[in-house]
Amino acid sequence: MKELAELSKLLRYYILLSTTNAGSGHPTSCLSSVELMASLLFGGFFHFDADNPDNPNNDRLIFSKGHAAPLLYSLWTVAGKLTEQELLTLRKFGSPLEGHPVRAFPYAEAATGSLGQGLSIGAGIAINGKYIDILPYRVFVLLGDSEMAEGSVWEAIQLASYYKLDNLIGILDVNRLGQRGETMYGWDLSAYEKRISSFGWKTICIDGHNFDEIFKAYDEALKSKLPTMIIAKTVKGKGVSFLEDREGRHGVALSEAEFKEALKELGEIKRLTISIKKPDSLKPKQQALEIKEFTNRYNIGEMVATRRAYGEALVKIFPEFPDIVVLDAEVSNSTYAEIFKKHYPERFFECFVAEQNMVGMAVGLSLRGKIPFVSTFAAFLTRAFDHIRMAQYSEVNIKLVGSHAGVSIGQDGPSQMGLEDIAMMRSILNSVILYPSDAVSTEKLVREAAKYKGIVYIRTTRSTTPVIYSYDEEFPIGGSKVIRKSDKDLFTVIGAGITLHEALKAYEELKNRGIFIRVIDLYSLKPLDVETLKEALSETEAIITVEDHYPAGGIAEAVKSEVGAERVYSLACRKTPKSGAPEELLDYEEISAKAIVDCVNKLNKLFRKYKI
Repeated sequence: MKELAELSKLLRYYILLSTTNAGSGHPTSCLSSVELMASLLFGGFFHFDADNPDNPNNDRLIFSKGHAAPLLYSLWTVAGKLTEQELLTLRKFGSPLEGHPVRAFPYAEAATGSLGQGLSIGAGIAINGKYIDILPYRVFVLLGDSEMAEGSVWEAIQLASYYKLDNLIGILDVNRLGQRGETMYGWDLSAYEKRISSFGWKTICIDGHNFDEIFKAYDEALKSKLPTMIIAKTVKGKGVSFLEDREGRHGVALSEAEFKEALKELGEIKRLTISIKKPDSLKPKQQALEIKEFTNRYNIGEMVATRRAYGEALVKIFPEFPDIVVLDAEVSNSTYAEIFKKHYPERFFECFVAEQNMVGMAVGLSLRGKIPFVSTFAAFLTRAFDHIRMAQYSEVNIKLVGSHAGVSIGQDGPSQMGLEDIAMMRSILNSVILYPSDAVSTEKLVREAAKYKGIVYIRTTRSTTPVIYSYDEEFPIGGSKVIRKSDKDLFTVIGAGITLHEALKAYEELKNRGIFIRVIDLYSLKPLDVETLKEALSETEAIITVEDHYPAGGIAEAVKSEVGAERVYSLACRKTPKSGAPEELLDYEEISAKAIVDCVNKLNKLFRKYKI
């Protein structure tokens, strides 16, 4: 215990040194967690091969309280993996020691800092250990009391209890003060204890600065058969009298004068380097899954919804990609993820109507080498946007699948219609967006998504659509399909998903009038097939994009961003949608075959090529 007391003093010194040198940071938030983290990493409870952060047997520590990053870096300085000089690069451009943890720092499990996400990520990692790799590692998540107001935390608490994640341990730092004042429950530990225990967790309330109580709590947590939350009363700014429990000091670094005063209070600092206990060397014991033959093939003209083809595609490609895991938000009978569940129930995890936690869990599973396919209605994925946004900074490999895209879902009305999802996913750096139009392209694109390392969004349609492609067609990411073309083409019509079929209907009607249009299936919305788009613009009078999506951030804007806005015309959903038959809604929003024909007629008059 004496060594831990000296270690805690050293950690406080490192925290104050690095944040003062940086001129910014959250020193007081770090100081309240020092004893909790020092005891965990250097008290024998945390097993980690510091020379191999990717060792599958390592315990995992997630700083959901991401603004305490200087404490994380200080811990690894004590562990001998950073020098003091490197620690002083905190918050400097090009340094892996960013203001909140990112994966550039090899001992950061995930990018955190947007509060309320770490426990979901931890639950995903814990599910992998308990149910997939079957390894005895533990997952520890440091939480702040402010983030306990986030709904996603409680989504994670619920699901961790449901899946009996006894390998998941939360450490709640209740230091009373948030950014602007007192948190919701202040130091009322019983308020947290009652709520968390009611969800089926073991709860342990302690003094977060008392080593005896901390050690006892970790001992109990490691023996628990339930997920455990250690609820620790702490003092923000602990160890420096003029910082302790003071409002107005959140996110404020010390001045040089204050730093000198704090050093006087800390007293003599002993430089210590302490090793972390290594884990046992075990190999994943993944269940031997019986591979199920699934050879269903689609015939030209057969009516199949792309959402159904998605579920069937997962079963078909699983033997090739055995790291696939499927998550769904209690709509698997609509997304057709249930088809995969029927064949491989051990690799399907029901996440219920809690989309934020579902995406967070997918991040955790990806961090342990799995390929999560995550499905719900496209409209409901928007609720999880911040988790998707943060996922890009964790550099994860996740596949998001939004079904029931656009107004073509019909009678269910606007609450169920995904009309903003393309815009949302286009904003994610290096994301891929795939929008299949038939069952064959869906199957091929699901496979492409599994091959691609990164965030992929697949947009599927509720309605059945005819199969238009044969199996010898390939659909590489970044490609497109020119499916109607002639030397007489006047305009190019670009569709994807349901609107491609409307474009094909329009083609037939216009052809009967002696007017020819080029039709392009823009199945890869990001990245785009720029060469084909430019060729179409150079060879025809104009491009008309047709999309079952709002104009903002959609297909037209994507096309214009590559070829310019001149001679690119947009048909998109511009009215508040209603309940109705799919055909009525396509007409109402002016994205139907009739609307395409009308647009061609108007442009034809404008360009004065024909008189209709």
